[in-house]
Amino acid sequence: MEQAKNQIKICPVAKKCGGCEYAGESYEDQLLKKQKNCEKLLGKFGKVEPIIGMNYPYYYRHKVHHALARDKKGNIVSGSYMKGTRRVVYVDECLLEDKGCQKIITDICQLLKSFKITIYSEDSGYGLMRHILVRKGNKTGEIMVILVAVSPVFPSKNNFCKALVKIHPEITTIVLNVNPEDTSMVLGERNIVLYGPGKIKEKLCGQTFFMSPNSFFQVNPMQTEKLYNTAMKFAKLEGAANVIDAYCGTGTIGLIAAKNAKNVIGVDLNGDAIKNAVSNAKENGVKNARFYSADAGEFMEKMAAEGTACDAVFMDPPRSGSTKHFMNSIRKLSPERVVYISCNPETLARDLNYFTSHNYSVKRIQPVDMFPFTEHCECVVLISK
Repeated sequence: MEQAKNQIKICPVAKKCGGCEYAGESYEDQLLKKQKNCEKLLGKFGKVEPIIGMNYPYYYRHKVHHALARDKKGNIVSGSYMKGTRRVVYVDECLLEDKGCQKIITDICQLLKSFKITIYSEDSGYGLMRHILVRKGNKTGEIMVILVAVSPVFPSKNNFCKALVKIHPEITTIVLNVNPEDTSMVLGERNIVLYGPGKIKEKLCGQTFFMSPNSFFQVNPMQTEKLYNTAMKFAKLEGAANVIDAYCGTGTIGLIAAKNAKNVIGVDLNGDAIKNAVSNAKENGVKNARFYSADAGEFMEKMAAEGTACDAVFMDPPRSGSTKHFMNSIRKLSPERVVYISCNPETLARDLNYFTSHNYSVKRIQPVDMFPFTEHCECVVLISK
């Protein structure tokens, strides 16, 4: 990691933005802080292995979101919300976001001006365009542009798309997302495809995955492969293994596991995510994975009542962690191994207390730095009976 250690890039708006808690610090020091925090929170459960960092911790975000506003001169600008507010901080170059995605957003702002498209003002409630979101497949190079507006009525939309694709022919699809609600949520529920197929592909751990506008996908593709490969190594799947992928989303973990398992069942409450998971299975020719839209805890309780065997459970809950109901359903199902992928060491520590007081023990703890320059840290934990 010598390349990262020997240089510190300075962001001129770091204090205003507030998105990078470790702005201005060396990457070596950031990893040390995250390692110590994980050891403080998780050390009582076992040895915390050395954190897996990046070789070059800049421009790693392949999902780039900018809010739109006007500056004092009336020019259209884009950037991040100041931490804890809805005030837009103009960002010319973010050190975490993919450079190509940032350039597309800059050019879209110029086109919005040329086409006289109004920018939505939260103060007055007037205007059309609210946000720009760009998603990029790291290995496929496919790019999705999502224009978020308060109305489906987009003047000169066809000419706008032609002008944008002429500037950036690498763009493979453009989607208009309609979000008229006064909310902190960026995307609304309605998507209108303006150009291309309305989704893009990404390759991860030898599998191909579709990304639609609202589907969840890790934003740091380089570290995601390290994260998921660690999870597979911990699971020690063999050909006879029956696997549950809880909180499965679009099926990434389950489909990667399928090549070394007998059967995989993915469960998630989000019906749209399950549709994507089914499409992803077909795309990769995976025939031993099934996906269900259901509450994972209730689903596993039913499996336990029916006497269905399960060898391993992958769980990747939100930052709030898991629930006692869900963890109790795992205990009833009684798999040999649980691989817990956590994005919050604090709620992870709470949940590990539950497992270790119910006939399970923690075998391995591996932190992975998915978000350099922020306080966030992911961990993969192997829990065994």
